[in-house]
Amino acid sequence: MSEVQIRQVTTEKQLLDFIKFPMELYKNNQNFVPSLINDEKNIWNPKENPALAYSEAKQFLAYKNDKIVGRIAVMVNHKEAKELGIEKVRFGWLDFIDDEEVSKALIDEAIKFAQEKNLKKIEGPMGFTNLDKAGMLTFGFDKLATMIGLYNESYYPKHLEKLGLVKEKEWVEYEILFPEVLPEKVEKFSKLIAEKYQLQTVKFNSKEEILPLVEPMFKLLDETYKTLSTYTPISNEQIQHYKEKYFGFIDKDYIICIVDKEYNLVAFAITMPSYSRALQKSKGKLLPFGWWHFMNASRKNDRANFYLIGVHPEYQKRGVTAIIFKEIWKTFRKKGVKFLETNPELEENKNIQLLWQDYNPVNHKRRRTYSLEL
Repeated sequence: MSEVQIRQVTTEKQLLDFIKFPMELYKNNQNFVPSLINDEKNIWNPKENPALAYSEAKQFLAYKNDKIVGRIAVMVNHKEAKELGIEKVRFGWLDFIDDEEVSKALIDEAIKFAQEKNLKKIEGPMGFTNLDKAGMLTFGFDKLATMIGLYNESYYPKHLEKLGLVKEKEWVEYEILFPEVLPEKVEKFSKLIAEKYQLQTVKFNSKEEILPLVEPMFKLLDETYKTLSTYTPISNEQIQHYKEKYFGFIDKDYIICIVDKEYNLVAFAITMPSYSRALQKSKGKLLPFGWWHFMNASRKNDRANFYLIGVHPEYQKRGVTAIIFKEIWKTFRKKGVKFLETNPELEENKNIQLLWQDYNPVNHKRRRTYSLEL
């Protein structure tokens, strides 16, 4: 039996191999959705990814018979350690063939990196920060992946558990069939809440009109999620990074912002047409023809993904979510959207999950990070 060889990624050719490996691994899987290759390259470029200013990272490829059979990235987020006191090695970009020697060799690299840094814990899969993709799929392998969700086959968690890694955090995802008619209680309640607290929904005539509210949205995210155990504040550099990364995909009609009488942002929600099929057709490239698939997905699509929501703590139990749902429903009816898929929500984040409780949500995916104490 051939021995597994691990090589650190040090060249542009190796980085491209690292990025493309899952595309080869899942080329016959109809549920896998590739990332955009240029976006993946930028993740490892200090000029493009602000997280690299306060993080260390390495990438590795696993080989058997000179063929790539796996990959892993290992990271230390020093900001996380300083601000939250959480000291660990994060591992991510973890993919491998169904071979226990390969998965063990990759996890051993994470362990070795932790030992070098005198750290006593590894956890993953995850990215540099809490806004990056995270969580290994443990349920829903037969469902189409989303642009912001990781995909993996069912053997992945079995391998990690056999290696002694245990569940650390759990995320849930829901699919919702939107009603043909807005429930009467939502109609009445949303109007009542808007009048009671003097709230209004902002209407955008162009994408550019959204820009002044981008920073307040991220600040509101901080307020919304700061009580969660895993949350770290978003830096101004990160705000700029994510604005540049995702603004091109945003459709103004899918952005909902709710302000008070003094035009302070109290809640927002961002949904987008599902770009999963567009990414599959484009094979990770916008050029020369990938952009066409994205344009078509924006124009005609019966499925949407829920990306971000923020509600100021003072309004979280005051029914503002009824206004959000009403506005989403109006947009979806106009666009012909029938299905909404939520983003991964931490199992403990009950406040966000309450948003969907009246609309028959189906928990169709679950994912988790795994950890190992050293």
